[in-house]
Amino acid sequence: MVSMSFGERALHLLGVGLARCFYRVTTIGREHLPAQGFLLLPNHISWVDAVLLQVACPRPIRYIIDASIYQNRILNPIFRSLRCIPIDSRHSRDAIREAAQRIAQGEIVCLFPEGQLTRSGTLLRLRRGYELIARQANAPVVPVWLDQLWGSIFSYKGGRFFTKWPRNIPYRVTVAFGEPLSAEAADIATVREELLKLGEFCYSGRRALDRHLADACVRGLKRRRFATAIVDGIDHSRLSRSKLLAAAAALSRYLRREFPDDRIGIVLPAGKGAVIANLAVALAGKVPVGLNFTSGRAAIESSCRLANLRVVISATPFMQRLKDFPWPESVVKLDELMPRLKRQILFWWTMSILAPTGLLLCMLKIPEEGGHKEAVLLFTSGSSGDPKGVVLSHRNVIGNVSQFNVLLDAGKDDAILASLPFFHSFGSTVTLWYVLIEGIRIVTYPNPLEAAKNAALIERYKLTLLLATPTFLRAYLRKVEPNQLRSLRLVITGAEKLPLDLAKSFEERFAQKVFEGYGLTETAPVVSVNLPDPRPRKPGEEVQPSSRLGSVGKMAPGIAAEIRDPESDDKLSLHETGMLWLRGPNIFEGYLQDPERTAEVLRNGWFKTGDIGRFDEDGFLYIEGRLSRFSKIGGEMVPHEALEQKIITALGLDGKDERLIAIVGVSDEAKGEAVVLLAAIDVDLARLRPKLNELGVPNLWIPKKVYRIESIPTLASGKLDLSRCKQLAETSD
Repeated sequence: MVSMSFGERALHLLGVGLARCFYRVTTIGREHLPAQGFLLLPNHISWVDAVLLQVACPRPIRYIIDASIYQNRILNPIFRSLRCIPIDSRHSRDAIREAAQRIAQGEIVCLFPEGQLTRSGTLLRLRRGYELIARQANAPVVPVWLDQLWGSIFSYKGGRFFTKWPRNIPYRVTVAFGEPLSAEAADIATVREELLKLGEFCYSGRRALDRHLADACVRGLKRRRFATAIVDGIDHSRLSRSKLLAAAAALSRYLRREFPDDRIGIVLPAGKGAVIANLAVALAGKVPVGLNFTSGRAAIESSCRLANLRVVISATPFMQRLKDFPWPESVVKLDELMPRLKRQILFWWTMSILAPTGLLLCMLKIPEEGGHKEAVLLFTSGSSGDPKGVVLSHRNVIGNVSQFNVLLDAGKDDAILASLPFFHSFGSTVTLWYVLIEGIRIVTYPNPLEAAKNAALIERYKLTLLLATPTFLRAYLRKVEPNQLRSLRLVITGAEKLPLDLAKSFEERFAQKVFEGYGLTETAPVVSVNLPDPRPRKPGEEVQPSSRLGSVGKMAPGIAAEIRDPESDDKLSLHETGMLWLRGPNIFEGYLQDPERTAEVLRNGWFKTGDIGRFDEDGFLYIEGRLSRFSKIGGEMVPHEALEQKIITALGLDGKDERLIAIVGVSDEAKGEAVVLLAAIDVDLARLRPKLNELGVPNLWIPKKVYRIESIPTLASGKLDLSRCKQLAETSD
């Protein structure tokens, strides 16, 4: 054991003592710390990270500190007493040598491998200097994660340090030590992977994630209760947060009294009625089921049968528009029922304003915890077959809302255009539950394809956030004037791959960059998203990148990732290309009444996404495509989406056009599989082949045949209808 001097002991007692007055530190994994010297590698969230690490660690830690900070006149005596090691990037050898010697003497040396405080709450690029220290000392490397410090006054949340009020005193922090890695094994990719796993472990252990979804919504709506929650884009009526809660509470009492069913379907487009209905079902202790009313009758009947739905909520005008919808035995028509509940709504409006939150929750009979119980049921788009029922728990929805909230960091002046249907996972979490819990204003419109009317709402209400799919953005290019989108600060797209030419055309027309994100219904759905890079505070200042062309952004906090071989499931480096597996509080509970397919994708808490991906050293995720959108020909994996982009370039197709081509894999006797091209335009394969060769496309990738069809099958979200495409490819001559 390394002894401490009197001065060091005094400073240690003073610093640790003060930290314990303001922080409650929970330490996990202390048993992993080696008895001998080792190198400690933490994430870097706040200015007090070093102090809190020392609170959690039973032995003194020697910190490697930038020489410019070490030489500060006021702090230098403290750093010297604590035996910190100064390092200068231009002359780092001496510091590396001293650190290795300290470790050899049995001491703990700590280096923040990111080299700077995060400005976004996500893990930055890891610098390679730690590898030199570990190998020179031939010492174990211990990753450590500091959790819940993002948002403290010493972090950069909100775009500033120090000048914000603390959320709580004492402030709860978790410090989790990982298992030691050998110096040889502790490369950049492995350390990042282990840090993300520790981060996920800490995030998933947060008690707030076990709340009931209705509890989280009530608490969210009780804040700023007189502020506008919803503006309906059809009639421009407004609902305050307290009135929204009152209307939903009154409807929830009716649902609880009249229907014993555990699940209630909702057949409504985005609008105030749909928000009230979803919230009311949650307040009633039941599960809202988003039904995709744009699907065919057979798919809807399958969904209703699977969910055992006997009751749905809708409205007479909308029902009249759905000519072939298989309505169940009971339909609650909001336009007829809500006027009869005026007295109840007035009562709950009074309670929502005057009653303390705890009393209101008690009156509504909302459980304190939801945890892993079913909270929301959504159905997959069915792009590759019949829709599957995706069971999202209270933890899934609340967890993903909190993850997205860290990424977006929205302010009280932000407002979202909510035109995505709530049966869509992005619409459900981000434009429904997120806005209810976090207090973001929304303007609703029932059809995302009516770009001109959506743009008019953006212009009229000075909206700042637009969430869309590439299909919907194409409509904006054709029908919207550039100045109508001036108020937007962020345009995020998902659900399908963002074509680079579409992104370029959109930016040129509207002076708005499009930021691509990634998610799945099974991940509740947000996994990652690109965001605007921060502006440098002074000329020449290096900024931490928040976006990267071609990627789907950095992962949300609390999600761990592995890359595995698609065939053998052997683990690969994060920097290699392979099957993406994810773990986190947002990973769904399983497919409804389908244990076989659930077992295929959920293993020991890890979710097999079905997507082929990789990470770069800055942590940006690149999705190469769905495994179902690859063909294996002659032992080589041929990516359909990449080939489609090459064909679009070769044919000179404009990104503003609708989808005109699709690559499909079909059985082939000679090579097992072959790719064919479905085209809604005339394509001469003989002329296409040399153009593809010029673009560097291997002969193995070039389509074997071209089939001319009327239109490329797509789903309502704009996703390719893979099942229908394959059917066309196999039946065409």
